[in-house]
Amino acid sequence: MRVLLAGGAGYIGSHTALVLLEAGHEVIVLDDFSNSSPESIARVEGLSGRSVTTITCDLSNLGEAERALQSVEFEAAIHLAGFKAVGESVQSPSSYYRNNIVSTLNLIDVLRAKNVRKLVFSSSATVYGVPQTERIDESHPTAQGLTNPYGWSKAMIEQIIRDVHVSWPELEAVLLRYFNPVGAHSSGQIGESPTGTPNNLMPYVAQVAAGQRERVNVFGDGYPTPDGTGVRDYIHVMDLAEGHLAALQNLKPGVATYNLGSGVGHSVLDVIRAYAEASGKDVPYTVTGPRAGDVSTVIADPTLANQMLGWSAKRSIDDACRDSSRWQEQNPDGLYHVSDK
Repeated sequence: MRVLLAGGAGYIGSHTALVLLEAGHEVIVLDDFSNSSPESIARVEGLSGRSVTTITCDLSNLGEAERALQSVEFEAAIHLAGFKAVGESVQSPSSYYRNNIVSTLNLIDVLRAKNVRKLVFSSSATVYGVPQTERIDESHPTAQGLTNPYGWSKAMIEQIIRDVHVSWPELEAVLLRYFNPVGAHSSGQIGESPTGTPNNLMPYVAQVAAGQRERVNVFGDGYPTPDGTGVRDYIHVMDLAEGHLAALQNLKPGVATYNLGSGVGHSVLDVIRAYAEASGKDVPYTVTGPRAGDVSTVIADPTLANQMLGWSAKRSIDDACRDSSRWQEQNPDGLYHVSDK
């Protein structure tokens, strides 16, 4: 199958591209490289031994997207393009709504014009808002208690896709709600390459272990968890990528929704200890006050994906820490230093 991978040069996109190529699919990456590097695609090609068609395009510009994809033939699209930093979304809400929602509307218009009916969308567990239960399944209410534009943009896009299906019943769509992606490919060739201060725990821990940052700030240790720090469901990025492949292979008319998580919770201190052991380096940390809006425990119930997609997370938090440490050692400055960005 020829698959358009929107946002395919990014962290999750590059790993998904590799999994698709290894499964025998052809991959067309569309990316504006505003938060990624062409080097990631070159490395995917090296790992897979296969070529990737790359299109540089701002998907939030309809005219640009239409021109870029006018003569490109593909049978399915996986939509990962978008801004993704929660804190940044609070500071720049209009840019998040404009980029994330408009790019999705434009992609859908292109798909419908080309009669490409297969769509996998990169959503997020943030759509659940404030969790009402520690383990969250797909029946948990969404868009209740959302506190940031990033989460709202994902919830809105999910609704847009459902509404589009009403007018286009042939659409085959899957909404994948990610929990907390971590780790890297075991080769150390592709991984998470944040610009500036990392927004997620593991790349921050990795930079502290590498001596690039002084210490990890642990936001609160008074939660009702085994060690008092927040517990989250961390899913290895390769498991996440394989979830996209499983979704692609199980598309059918309608809109299906699946959690992609490990179903296992780990605290902030669990991650720090596991990373220190994997890297063989100290990871100093300081406990500070809790952040507004944080909750104690968020864990996926991935039963539906297990049953309907034949998929499950196979890699542990220790695997993720080892792979992340290998990536950090081999790429201390990320990918941007080797790109023409």
